[in-house]
Amino acid sequence: MKKIGFLSFGHWSPSPHSQTRSASDALLQSVELAVAAEEIGVDGAYFRVHHFARQLASPFPLLAAIGVRTSRIEIGTGVIDMRYENPLYMAEDAGAADLLAGGRLQLGISRGSPEQVVDGYRYFGHVPAEGTDHAAMARQHTEVLLEVLKGEGFAEPDPRPMFPNPPGLLRVEPHSPGLRERIWWGAGSRATAEWAAEKGMHLMSSTLLTEDTGVPFHQLQAEQIERFRAAWKDAGHPGEPRVSVSRSIFPIVSDLDRAYFGAEAGSQDQVGHLEGGRARFGKTYAGEPDRLVAELAEDEAVAAADTLLLTIPNQLGVDYNVHVLESVLRHLAPALGWR
Repeated sequence: MKKIGFLSFGHWSPSPHSQTRSASDALLQSVELAVAAEEIGVDGAYFRVHHFARQLASPFPLLAAIGVRTSRIEIGTGVIDMRYENPLYMAEDAGAADLLAGGRLQLGISRGSPEQVVDGYRYFGHVPAEGTDHAAMARQHTEVLLEVLKGEGFAEPDPRPMFPNPPGLLRVEPHSPGLRERIWWGAGSRATAEWAAEKGMHLMSSTLLTEDTGVPFHQLQAEQIERFRAAWKDAGHPGEPRVSVSRSIFPIVSDLDRAYFGAEAGSQDQVGHLEGGRARFGKTYAGEPDRLVAELAEDEAVAAADTLLLTIPNQLGVDYNVHVLESVLRHLAPALGWR
């Protein structure tokens, strides 16, 4: 049994070809898609976070809205850029969203990816400490967040408070028990996956790895997953960690599918340069269902993961994206043993 969710970047564009022409469209349709996805049996609704872009950027109001409109589906992020975050304020927002959703929040975070502006986190008031860089700052923010989410008191109470305090040091409120165990790290390399395991976070791996060893993407990602699980075990954490991988998968079962994604048939991995180093990008899976079943059966990372996040073309509208998700559930998942 594999959990199957969707991952939306929440794009909007004034183009007449887009079904999301404003931020309002992107937000409202994200809620409607999550509701519809739950109805057809999808397990998760996840959203990317980008700043200074026509994309979803403030996840917690959206996650809270989805939380009160749904009852079963996991809701999460993939991922929040921790360079931009005040970890205490984030803990409050995340706790509130998780409580509204009844404990269904799966919070994906990371050190971030290339953004729309230079050093955008500086505009948010965050500057790396002297002698460090933005990646170190993201990890420091993360460690503060993880500590705060434990729910232990750390702040000295005012001796003359406006309202009575419980005894002892105070914590940020609202606190949602169990949320600390539902934090995921978006790792772009094998080394960062091992770091995530050491910190007791689950692994979220996308269609991009910021390294390349010459092997196919799915094999490099499978090695990343193997190293992550070994590091988790070595760290002595209880229980089994979760692992998600993202894939672009489009079964072609209609003329409209063929018009949109027929040209993607035969897609291959791509190797390029990102932030000064080699990176490997995973291919898109598009084609007739029988062919996709055969191809996906050879994907070692998908086989190793317990959660599959389907990246969706949100600008094509709610109805079409429900169709894509339903096609995967109906035509691929049973044949691959995912359901």
